[in-house]
Amino acid sequence: MATRERTHAHPKGAVFVPTAEIASAGDVRRGLTRMAHEVFERHGDVHDLVVVGLQTGGIQPSHLLHEQLVRISGHEIPLGTLDVAFYRDDIGLRPVLPEAATDIPVDLDGMVVLLVDDVLFTGRTIRAALNALTDFGRARAIELAVLVDRGHRELPIRADYVGKNLPTSRAESVDASIDGIMLGRLEPK
Repeated sequence: MATRERTHAHPKGAVFVPTAEIASAGDVRRGLTRMAHEVFERHGDVHDLVVVGLQTGGIQPSHLLHEQLVRISGHEIPLGTLDVAFYRDDIGLRPVLPEAATDIPVDLDGMVVLLVDDVLFTGRTIRAALNALTDFGRARAIELAVLVDRGHRELPIRADYVGKNLPTSRAESVDASIDGIMLGRLEPK
């Protein structure tokens, strides 16, 4: 869970309390390396690929995934960031922070966009991202890479590349970052 979500975005000021470590930083790094190989195997030619990390939880994983893709392919690949705060269907319930900026370095017309996020849960953030990306061109394809898929989808969205499938109850919370994956719960401050 990104710093913004830990400190600002939990409902009613709740705080994440970890109960179990699911994966270490090394496990996460190995998962991102595996996902980079899967992307390269699917595409081979990465000249039309752009990696876009979702603010804020997808930023660090997108940088590591991008680094691995560049290493594997031997080619430079554009890397961007996307803030979907104004595209969400729950706008106003979460804070909009100025440091969570969008930076798409290329026109997306005809490109394959690899969206990267930390946790796939209901699918609503990804729906917002799909809407936001249309402002930057008509991508040929959009694929999704996530550190954790925890289930409980409310929309028909699935990830193309998954670091860890982690079945959870709705009462549980997941904190996923390049530092590891923790299972826990939200408690009032």
